[in-house]
Amino acid sequence: MKTSSGILLFKKEKDSLYYFLVHPGGPFWRNKDSGAWSIPKGQILPDEDPLVRALTEFKEETGKAAEGQFIELSPVRQKGGKTVYAWALEGDIDTSDLYSNSFPLEWPPKSGKIIEIPEVDQWEWFASEEAQKRINPAQKDLITELESILKNY
Repeated sequence: MKTSSGILLFKKEKDSLYYFLVHPGGPFWRNKDSGAWSIPKGQILPDEDPLVRALTEFKEETGKAAEGQFIELSPVRQKGGKTVYAWALEGDIDTSDLYSNSFPLEWPPKSGKIIEIPEVDQWEWFASEEAQKRINPAQKDLITELESILKNY
């Protein structure tokens, strides 16, 4: 079973919470928006520390390091069966100078043509309600859990 781990970056402004989400790059995701956004995340390798993978993926998908006090969240299972481990981190990131790794993809499928596509093609901060509409439906539980934790602080 595939497992991934990632970072749910959040910030507080006045009485509102905002979440940093990424949109996957490539032709498959080009016209998809609602439910297509995600936390920066990636596949955990065998015997790899999930938090180390989450930090690596954050850097690969944004060009920036994530540092600070991490809040471990409960894993979620996405529709396709993948389990996502996540840590929340309070912080801010300027989206104007972010960049993502790219990877080769055969497109169209079985065409023999290889194109380079970015892992992530958009980065954005969303207020809580909007973030919950845009994020992968299973990952919405990460926001719900974090907001519950923050209420108790």
